Amino acid sequence: MAANYDSLIRRAVPRYDEMIERLVSHLPVDALRILELGCGTGNLTLRLLEQFPSARIVTVDAAPEMTSLAAARARERGWGARLECLTARFEDLSFAPGSFDLVASCMSLHHVKDKRPLYRGINAWLRPGGWLCFADQLLGATPEIQSEFWRAWLAFCREPGHCTEEEIASLEAHAAAHDHYEPLTSHFRMLEEAGFATMDCVWRNHMYAVVVGGHQ
Repeated sequence: MAANYDSLIRRAVPRYDEMIERLVSHLPVDALRILELGCGTGNLTLRLLEQFPSARIVTVDAAPEMTSLAAARARERGWGARLECLTARFEDLSFAPGSFDLVASCMSLHHVKDKRPLYRGINAWLRPGGWLCFADQLLGATPEIQSEFWRAWLAFCREPGHCTEEEIASLEAHAAAHDHYEPLTSHFRMLEEAGFATMDCVWRNHMYAVVVGGHQ
């Protein structure tokens, strides 16, 4: 999907650029060590490198095509020396305690089936006072709400100039095979169990949301 990712995500994710802007606007201003989970083609990666010119960033993606593309885009802008790209599953990551001031992610955490160990790991990797900030897809609190979310998403995808029926079928098949959504309340509960002290949902549009959690 690397070649078509940037086009497809804007045609298939309602208010994608607005979501990125809201995520970036809620990042801590003083982060010097940043971990990004799920770089994709580097859209958020480049924003992080731009917003934090003194920071060193580690970005992770399971797809080598994505990490290679994100690294190339950073080098083109002269930021390659500040970026380390790792090709790995989030579940396999290991970092020393207190390694990061910020962990950020956009449209990636829903690929993790059991988020509890990951949230515990993130809490350990953050320094005291650090933050986890992510944008992702959430499950509706009831089946009725989730059905309405899904209908709204399909309606957006079918707007003129957005997705073809073939693309929609592919996206639905991918979601059924690989996506693991959780309600907002479940994210809050898992974050609290992992040791996060402060949690909030700072933006939401149907099943898409920006969530922040502060380390004690």
